[in-house]
Amino acid sequence: MEVVRLYFIRAPAYILTPQLCHARADPHATTAQPEMALWELSPLRRESYSSAMNISVSHIFLSENAAISLQMRLRETISGAIWSGRFAPGDKLPSTRALAQHLKIARITVSAAYQELVADGYLVSAPRSGYLIAEASPSLRLAAEEKTQDDRLKVDWSQHLPGDYAAVAEKVKPANWRAYRYPFVYGQADQSLFPHDAWRDCARRALGKRDFDAAAGDFRDTDDPMLVKQIVMRSLPGRGVAARPEEVLVTLGAQNALWIVAHLLMAHRAQACAAIEEPGYPELREMLRRSGVKIAPIPVDREGMCVEEIPQAVQVVFITPSHHAPTGVNMSRARRRRLLELAEERDFLVVEDDYDYEMNYLKPPLPALKSIDSQDRVIYLGSFSKTLFPGLRLGYIAAADPLITEARGLRTLVTRHPPGITQRATAYFLALGHYNAHAARQRSEFKARWLILEKALTDAGLKVANKDSIGGASVWLELPEEIDSGALAEELKNDSVLIEPGARFFASETPPRNFARISYSVIPKDRIAQGVKLIADAIRRRQS
Repeated sequence: MEVVRLYFIRAPAYILTPQLCHARADPHATTAQPEMALWELSPLRRESYSSAMNISVSHIFLSENAAISLQMRLRETISGAIWSGRFAPGDKLPSTRALAQHLKIARITVSAAYQELVADGYLVSAPRSGYLIAEASPSLRLAAEEKTQDDRLKVDWSQHLPGDYAAVAEKVKPANWRAYRYPFVYGQADQSLFPHDAWRDCARRALGKRDFDAAAGDFRDTDDPMLVKQIVMRSLPGRGVAARPEEVLVTLGAQNALWIVAHLLMAHRAQACAAIEEPGYPELREMLRRSGVKIAPIPVDREGMCVEEIPQAVQVVFITPSHHAPTGVNMSRARRRRLLELAEERDFLVVEDDYDYEMNYLKPPLPALKSIDSQDRVIYLGSFSKTLFPGLRLGYIAAADPLITEARGLRTLVTRHPPGITQRATAYFLALGHYNAHAARQRSEFKARWLILEKALTDAGLKVANKDSIGGASVWLELPEEIDSGALAEELKNDSVLIEPGARFFASETPPRNFARISYSVIPKDRIAQGVKLIADAIRRRQS
């Protein structure tokens, strides 16, 4: 295990970095020589001290046990805070004088309590630094490990919880996906493409005095007018959609927008029925199912959703016409017009999730479905998170004024509004042209990666299920029927390759197991071909 030594040096005091430690061996080095080793810290311990903080006097009080002395009550309070994890290793306690004045007790009482805690291993006394929480002090975590399962579960939570939401949150990619050499993972940002300086400048502007009220205020049910203006003047016109500011609502990403719309349109219906794409977006399907909505999965072919198969009982159709998730199919003009005709004939609404439309680079994209909607039946959802970075969590709804008014009220009850600082920084990013420039840079890079990936897949004999895709950041692979993509994905992890099994995209209880999504949004160009070769090799091994 790596060991990092911290030293006291003759004044002024310094902490030696590994570079300075190596410099000691250089007879010509001018770095001061260490006198004595004070501590030896493992990387884990060093990290705990790097995040240490000064404990405020307001965080320390006397326990209510009046039957014991003031000294014991203070000791009990501090040791209890350490056990519970409120005080962490390396945190610095207030001075004896400051704490005595705050608690209105004698300074010698505080000093005695501190000394007892030092003797018991809770604190350490550091020269010229005061009293710190000891690195090896007892913790609640250690105590919890000694408890039995019966001790911990004092409440039978199965009687209070549905017990199936954890399955929805199941991770489809490892948290350390960046550690894999061939990460064909979807929905992540490539740091090498992101304009860090431009975003930093926009965030700095948003945090400035002139914009402080817009960034820091509580606007209850309203949005940043600057961001709404950019959406109305830049984002929506680019998709052929005209809207007024009162017809736009900012959301915490597209998924939050889906939840708001689904709740408004379906929750009040006794026999709600929604049509979704098959395969389709898993989170939408689970969101509807857990809301008691009857789901009608509609097949998707080379022209998009097979709209003639939409049942008569459907009240809402959820669709990704510009770039179907997960196949990448672009819905044909004829299908789009027929869908709107059916919506008028049967009086149902259409929710258009227009994700990834900026990434169309193989063919010119069609305008949004809402752009040809003359009856306001289409509810349009957009997202900035896909193009910028997923942690942004910022999207919007563009729809008829009555729906936006209700959606605004529902959002207020749940989240009030997205963070003002995020809205204002994104507004500047749009207004200054950084967003369009970033999207153009991504399209160029993704096209280059796609061309490499297409050749590699062809050379490896792997089949792309939809060759008519017009772009995006992923391909939908159809593997040999006998190949289980879930088992394949687990095996490929041993080769430092990540792919996404396709079964989760299907609503069927017995979904096909031979599909997989592989994305090229973060994998470097020079690793794509080798990564595909490893996938093909693993398939051949499983076939032999």
